[in-house]
Amino acid sequence: MRLIADGATPTSRLVLVNDVETDDGYAFELNSPLFLAAGDRIGFEDDRLVVARAGGMRLSPAGSWSTRCGPGSLRRR
Repeated sequence: MRLIADGATPTSRLVLVNDVETDDGYAFELNSPLFLAAGDRIGFEDDRLVVARAGGMRLSPAGSWSTRCGPGSLRRR
């Protein structure tokens, strides 16, 4: 499923997320899987993934960056 990580677009249904890939070949790999509920919004702030829950709570799950394609594939950011 393609998620829009602009911090404003809510998810349409319950989603289990292991990593979030960007359009420029990077991926934020979560340390543990995360459930996003319908209405949750995700975005990036200061190179961290931020989840804004539909109820107003915000969290920043632990994880790290890596590359997925091109030279140096799977190298940490």
